[in-house]
Amino acid sequence: MMTPIEMIKTNKIVAVIRHADEHNIVPILEALSKGGVKVVEITAETANVGNVIEAAVNHVHEEVCIGAGTVLDPETAKAVLLAGAEFIVSPTLNTDTLKLTNRYGVLNIPGVLSPTEILTAYEHGAKMVKIFPADTFGPGYIKNILGPLPHVQAMVTGGITLENMNEYLDKGSVAVGIGSNLVNAKMLETEKDYRQLTINAEHYVAKLNERKKS
Repeated sequence: MMTPIEMIKTNKIVAVIRHADEHNIVPILEALSKGGVKVVEITAETANVGNVIEAAVNHVHEEVCIGAGTVLDPETAKAVLLAGAEFIVSPTLNTDTLKLTNRYGVLNIPGVLSPTEILTAYEHGAKMVKIFPADTFGPGYIKNILGPLPHVQAMVTGGITLENMNEYLDKGSVAVGIGSNLVNAKMLETEKDYRQLTINAEHYVAKLNERKKS
């Protein structure tokens, strides 16, 4: 079985799921998995996030690698890890959270933007960073910032779409985090909605495969 970092680098698409609940998280993950998206982060500001992650892990752990996003501090990190999250993603850099996750051998992807933040995260043990918000500067920024930091593995999140995803990957990011452009949990109510989610996931995976062929 691949580790979380191997899953992220291999699949390249991380679905960011906000405001799901214990009832819709399983059909969401099943729909994404059918469409070929196998890595997700369930954001920590979600109500009863521990229960949501537990429901996800209990039902689709074999199909999907499940992480927790928007983790701002060590206390939240510990809570979501106890619920079963396999990796941690944050919008900011918190070295205390990195210290905690490193202690337990858990992948932690802190949010960074400047070269100083990227290097600080790396020096505190981050094996991957999240450049966020990526669309503030665009794909060219990724190439420029990773030029002097080629040893850093970076995921990009913020404004990633079907149209620009491959450009970010071509400029050096190893994965992309995609939120409401792929999944809007609050809008999913019917079987038809979940079928459409599968189709949306298939479109992203097909676009990714176009890049592999070129």
